[in-house]
Amino acid sequence: MLAELVSEARQRGLLVVPWFEFGFMVPPDSDLARRHPDWLTRKRDGGLTSISAAGEVAWLNPFRPEVQQLITDLVVEVLRTYPVDGIQFDDHMSLPRAFGYDPYTTALYRKEMGKAPPANEADPAWIKWRADKITAFMARLKQAMDQARPGSLLSVSPNYYDHAYKLQLQDWLRWVRLGIADEVLIQIYRDDLDSFVPHLTRAEVQESRAKLPVAMAVMAGQRSKPAAIELVSQQVEAARASGLGIGLFYYESLWSFDPISADSRKAALASLFATPAPRRQVAAISPAAPDPLPAPPPPP
Repeated sequence: MLAELVSEARQRGLLVVPWFEFGFMVPPDSDLARRHPDWLTRKRDGGLTSISAAGEVAWLNPFRPEVQQLITDLVVEVLRTYPVDGIQFDDHMSLPRAFGYDPYTTALYRKEMGKAPPANEADPAWIKWRADKITAFMARLKQAMDQARPGSLLSVSPNYYDHAYKLQLQDWLRWVRLGIADEVLIQIYRDDLDSFVPHLTRAEVQESRAKLPVAMAVMAGQRSKPAAIELVSQQVEAARASGLGIGLFYYESLWSFDPISADSRKAALASLFATPAPRRQVAAISPAAPDPLPAPPPPP
């Protein structure tokens, strides 16, 4: 399917960037979870799962070399097999801060820090230690991508920064500063314009757009919760007025879920995107004195 998509896209001047939506998430009853239960991380009470948009999920331990190798192998296989333009990672290329209390991670933390992980999952130093580990992995993944397909894009679609870092250990602003990310598509799914607009001028957005292309991800609707095309249009125009790009999530909800107004929605979208949108070219900016990134940790 991916090969067919690339072929069709090339005829239309489109890029193809496959989306690794699940990141470190895994269905708890999946073959992977059953075969490698030691690859899963845990909460402090021993719990293995959390509730996400995909339902109940377990989380692969992003600090384990085996998990990092699995993700790297999957990404490299796609890049070497298909002439895609890059890979996009979702907000699930992260870890909810309640996790990290499994035996492997606690032993690694004790080895490096000389003490047990804090009982408080929101402890700033505990958050930073885990977030830095994920950042170090992303740096190595970027290197593997560059080797597999030079020039391939590493695109990331996180939540807004305060949420992403404090609740999901996803320090995407540091990814920007270190040159790991090539573009950022921030998920700002809001039911009204007033709660959407303040995100367009956040400090991390302004800093990032000086270095690389930044876009806002707008919710085009869900199966059980359609979005009015008027609201979609307002959010698109607001982002454009701030000099930002746009992504619409997701394809089916653009018009397929509402056959009565499908034609009017198509007409509105055609008006919004009447001309091709070339990718904005940003001059390369070297990150200032980046912190050294450690090699993968040995088993504790």
